Amino acid sequence: MNVVSLTVWDLAAVSVFVLLSGLLSLRLSLGVERQLLIATVRMVVQLSAVGAVLTLLFSVASLPWTLLMALVMVLFAGREIAARQHRRLSGWWGYGLGTATMTLAAATVTAVALLGSIQPEPLYDPRYAIPLFGMVLGNAMTGISLGLDTLTTAAVRERPAIETRIALGATRFEALRPAMQEAMRRGFMPMINAMAAAGVVSLPGMMTGQILAGIPPAEAVRYQLLIMFLIIGATGLGLLCAVLGGAWRLTDHRHRLRTDRLAAAK
Repeated sequence: MNVVSLTVWDLAAVSVFVLLSGLLSLRLSLGVERQLLIATVRMVVQLSAVGAVLTLLFSVASLPWTLLMALVMVLFAGREIAARQHRRLSGWWGYGLGTATMTLAAATVTAVALLGSIQPEPLYDPRYAIPLFGMVLGNAMTGISLGLDTLTTAAVRERPAIETRIALGATRFEALRPAMQEAMRRGFMPMINAMAAAGVVSLPGMMTGQILAGIPPAEAVRYQLLIMFLIIGATGLGLLCAVLGGAWRLTDHRHRLRTDRLAAAK
């Protein structure tokens, strides 16, 4: 198996495309050059740090260290969910709901894969558990953040219609059903688009990486299909729990809409 090694100079050479994008932003007055620079530096630092941590983690193969790494990933992903919402729930709900539902979904699906399909030895082998958990977690994070943002925005925008339904005798979930349905649809859309384009428009990241590493294409395809099925399962489970939890929090036991439980818009 021949693996082509990349040097720092190889990466520096292709980073010129980031520079060109920044210059394009300046030339057209798009105003994204600063965000692009920050995102690029953050990406390089984070991936370099993760690479060093994973090298150490793989050499140890310890359950406590694997769980600690997963916990750090969850905490950062939870912060991203809260940061991506224009009108998030106030108090600890703004962070806790998305983090809890994302963790539940990602951990459940990852456990099923490790115990059933992959069965590494040991089961907590970080070479399998951490990359698998990371891919599932990241996609569940995207779906949940979109779903919660859509739900809270719709609750404010459609407040008169929701309160009218409640006044006419609808329960809180019946009154919020259109907003909940839209939240679920929007949360599923990135994953549906990725599945529809996979193989024809683009080669998914994991499959591309395995092929570049010398894995036979047929084997890489099977692994990619496994990942896609796991991701859609985690996204669906996490979305459902998050949207139901958000709708429950946005109302009370008297079936009143409680937009006062939302933090101020960013």
